[in-house]
Amino acid sequence: MKKNLSYIPAVLAAMTLALASCSDDFFETSSKTTLNGETAYSNAATAEMALVGCYDGWRRTLGDEGIGMYLTSEIASDECFAGGGVGDARNYSIIDRFDMGAAAGYYNLWQTDWKNYYAAIFRCNELIANDSQIDWAGDEVNHARIMGEAFGLRALLYFDLVRLFGAVPLVTVPTEDNLPRTDAKEVFAQIFEDLKFAAANIPASSYNGGNLDATDGRFSKYAAEALIARAYLFYTGYYGEEPTTCTKQEAIDAVNDVIDNGGYALEENFADLWMPACTQPNGSEYEWITTYAGKYYNADGWHGGQNGISKEFILNINCNTTQDYNGRSGGNVVQVFLGARNSACPPFATGWGICVPNPRFVEQFSNPRMQHSVVNYLNIGFEAQSNFSNCLNDTYEYTGYGIKKYAPLCFEDGTREAAAFELGEKHMNITYYINMTIIRYADVLLMHSELTESAKGLNLVQSRAGKSTTAYSQDALRTERAQELAFEGIRYWDLLRYGKGGSYAAEQIAKMQSGVSVKNGGVEATTSFDAANLTSKKGLFQIPSNEISLSGNVLVQNEGW
Repeated sequence: MKKNLSYIPAVLAAMTLALASCSDDFFETSSKTTLNGETAYSNAATAEMALVGCYDGWRRTLGDEGIGMYLTSEIASDECFAGGGVGDARNYSIIDRFDMGAAAGYYNLWQTDWKNYYAAIFRCNELIANDSQIDWAGDEVNHARIMGEAFGLRALLYFDLVRLFGAVPLVTVPTEDNLPRTDAKEVFAQIFEDLKFAAANIPASSYNGGNLDATDGRFSKYAAEALIARAYLFYTGYYGEEPTTCTKQEAIDAVNDVIDNGGYALEENFADLWMPACTQPNGSEYEWITTYAGKYYNADGWHGGQNGISKEFILNINCNTTQDYNGRSGGNVVQVFLGARNSACPPFATGWGICVPNPRFVEQFSNPRMQHSVVNYLNIGFEAQSNFSNCLNDTYEYTGYGIKKYAPLCFEDGTREAAAFELGEKHMNITYYINMTIIRYADVLLMHSELTESAKGLNLVQSRAGKSTTAYSQDALRTERAQELAFEGIRYWDLLRYGKGGSYAAEQIAKMQSGVSVKNGGVEATTSFDAANLTSKKGLFQIPSNEISLSGNVLVQNEGW
């Protein structure tokens, strides 16, 4: 049986869009403006263009109109409450509480995400399936790199899906067939095989800690190895068993290679990893005073850090100001979700008030890293401003904090940077360019300590934070991960893997999110969390009901939803 499922895209359309920016002599083909079935996979240049389409597909999982991995991770964790507007539907509270009763009728929360992920997987599968018909002209190094990146991206996409939904359809060839869900054990087996292929085939010299300015956002050998360790730790923790296609020693060897040969290093100053944490407007001028070690725009154009892109970034989703409402993607639209509602407090621009930091989580870690990770609105005078009531009266679950690491930015007069610099659409909903960091070197060091039960990596991260070093212990490791990686979309998956089937996550979130004082439209309230809501669902999320219907009920819903 075949059906035109919503998650099957037209990959050639995306590749045609990508071609629009290429010069006429970029490659020889019978068509200089479009790719067709005869030309799409004809030579290395067209294969590279197809790979660009794969990256575009991955980026759309962040930039299109779904909830996305980051927002889901943050709202579901003990770090954040859902927030939003007082008059908004409580659909994000479903994620926060694992309770459909928060907003009955929202049975398709992740439908756009489901489509985006399978669209991106389809693009990877198309490129992989057409490998044999591409004329590589004897360039086996380039051949291996391109295919390695395609396999690596597919693995990352499936790793997101399997963490979100558990068993999902495992599609490794271009197809429109309706497929049932594949046991998570098999999906992880494919993830590890794809990551090993990527690590073995992407040349170490292509993208590494010494070669980031021109390659930021590319999937490297070392990104594949870091993900091997991350996937291994998640699988063994959440499922309570060893995966079939990766051993603990292979995970250790993978992080050892990143540490020994990747050329990565911890950034000296933690704040420099996050543009909102180390950036101020330059008086009345539209110019930043910043020490940001990533990609940013200033009055004189684009910059890659003060001394080049930081060697701490191992894998970023590379964002830009190209997003519009006519099909082009590229922006980091997560940023607008994180701004305070209705009121700017320079350098922090207004936004939608989603993902409100939990004060109980923040205040247990009183140290410089947390000050660089969250905005304390009281400390910066926001609550004393005359227009603060516009924010307070329209915010659900206001706590006095906002996420700083990816906050939207503005100048002293409230003008957003996109409008000040005439960037892209200049639209408050979509024109954001800060890269979304997926893997940092600090995370690799902490994974190394966890896998080897040694203090070396843990101590390096502690020392950078100005903390006294400690002997290795599980508690020390988990505390360090919570502080170092706060509000980076990692915490929830850590909580899930700390206890089989989500048992630890349910207990921890209930402890952290029950009885916290918040304000709903300025009115005092307290939060609640029922651990049974999470355990009944094993910490997994709702498969979109429309996708179940479109599949002719070949797909089945997750337990508890």
